[in-house]
Amino acid sequence: MKVYKVELDMTYVLGRLKKFNLKQYNNQFPIIFVDANDPDEACYLAIYQLAAILIQQEPSYENAVFIKDVIYDINILKVRCPE
Repeated sequence: MKVYKVELDMTYVLGRLKKFNLKQYNNQFPIIFVDANDPDEACYLAIYQLAAILIQQEPSYENAVFIKDVIYDINILKVRCPE
């Protein structure tokens, strides 16, 4: 496994996520480090971690549907494996 650096663009979703504690996702262009086997898995894990943070704070069916809508509005700007 390698450590990947995933840069996200959360411009379109930050307004909708004000009621949540976003931890490392709390700015417009967060940089997330994940352990993954390939870049595709790194992108998936970066988004999955955000979804996990949100669902832990408010576990409900309505929140799950909301999260599903939100994750499609997050853009991945860059994925790199810094060495």
